[in-house]
Order: sequence, then structure tokens, then C-alpha cells
Amino acid sequence: MSILIKLFLSFSYIGVATFGGGYSMLPMFQRELVEKKGWLTDMEMTDIFSVGQCLPGVIASNAAVFVGNRLKGIAGSIAAALGVAFPSIVIILIIAAFISNFADIPVVQSAFTGLRVCVSVLIINTVIQLWKKAIVDKLAIAVFTVVFLVSVFTSLPVAILVVAAGATGIAASSLRRRKGGGK
Repeated sequence: MSILIKLFLSFSYIGVATFGGGYSMLPMFQRELVEKKGWLTDMEMTDIFSVGQCLPGVIASNAAVFVGNRLKGIAGSIAAALGVAFPSIVIILIIAAFISNFADIPVVQSAFTGLRVCVSVLIINTVIQLWKKAIVDKLAIAVFTVVFLVSVFTSLPVAILVVAAGATGIAASSLRRRKGGGK
């Protein structure tokens, strides 16, 4: 099967099998693209999501474009982006046609409450998995702590936090090299 078809089908699966968008898709991205397909490492996925969040647009679409481009250039980007968007478009059109008729039904409201809880648990699980691989030294702990506190207690744009964390990593790496500490 062509890699373009595989990209489209994998991202369609991600698009149809996840609810909540953005970070709720992170566990599915991790399972499908890292564990099943082996197209990315955990760190590559983390990097793609980090950069994808800083860019305008939907994180999942941005990530799909990066992965598609990595595997098959512009054609791969297009296949992955169409794949992740296609199920959402179809589902939204169907829901839009009927939602006003069902939104006030208690069982529908309860279902959405359950879905939100489930998505929250999946996000926390993925964060824990990524934590184990990303927080590897004292600098990473310090960067995490500062970014976490600033993001919780201020309204600083995420892009600034990501750029500042990246700059901190570059500066620390440069200092280590100057001192002869490797990396």
C-alpha cells in the first residue's frame, strides 16, 4: 500500500477515533504513529506537538502536516492533513444537522460529561509517559517548573513559553560545550 494512502488512513483513524481535538489527540498520535507505525519517536512527537502548538491553526492538523512532510514531502503533508480533517468534517456536518434536536436530552449531556472525563484521563496518561522521557535532568525540571508556573499564573502566549524554553536549552547546551561537558 502506498505511503500516501497509509498516511491518509492513519490520520483518518486518528481523526475519527478521538474526541476533543488538540491535546486529546495526543494519546492516539502516540499509539498510532510511535508505537504501531514507528514513524516517530516519542521525542519527535513531543517536538512536533510543541512546534504545532506555536503555529496558527489546529494542533492536530499542524502535526499531521509535519509528519506527512517528514515521511513523503509535500504530498505526504497533504495526505496526512486531509486524513486528519476528513472525519471531523463529516462528523461535524452530521452533528450540526441534528444537535439542536438532541442537545437538551439528559442522556446526551451525560454522555458528553463522560467523554470529557475520559479525554482528561487519556491526556494525563500521555503527559506522564512523555514526562518520563522528557524530564531527564535538573535543567529539564527547572524549565518545566518555570513554564508550568508561568502558564498557570499568567496569560503569556504559549509561543513565547516554547521559544523561551528552547532558548534556555540552547544556552545550557552552549555553556556545557564551553565548559567541556559534552552535549
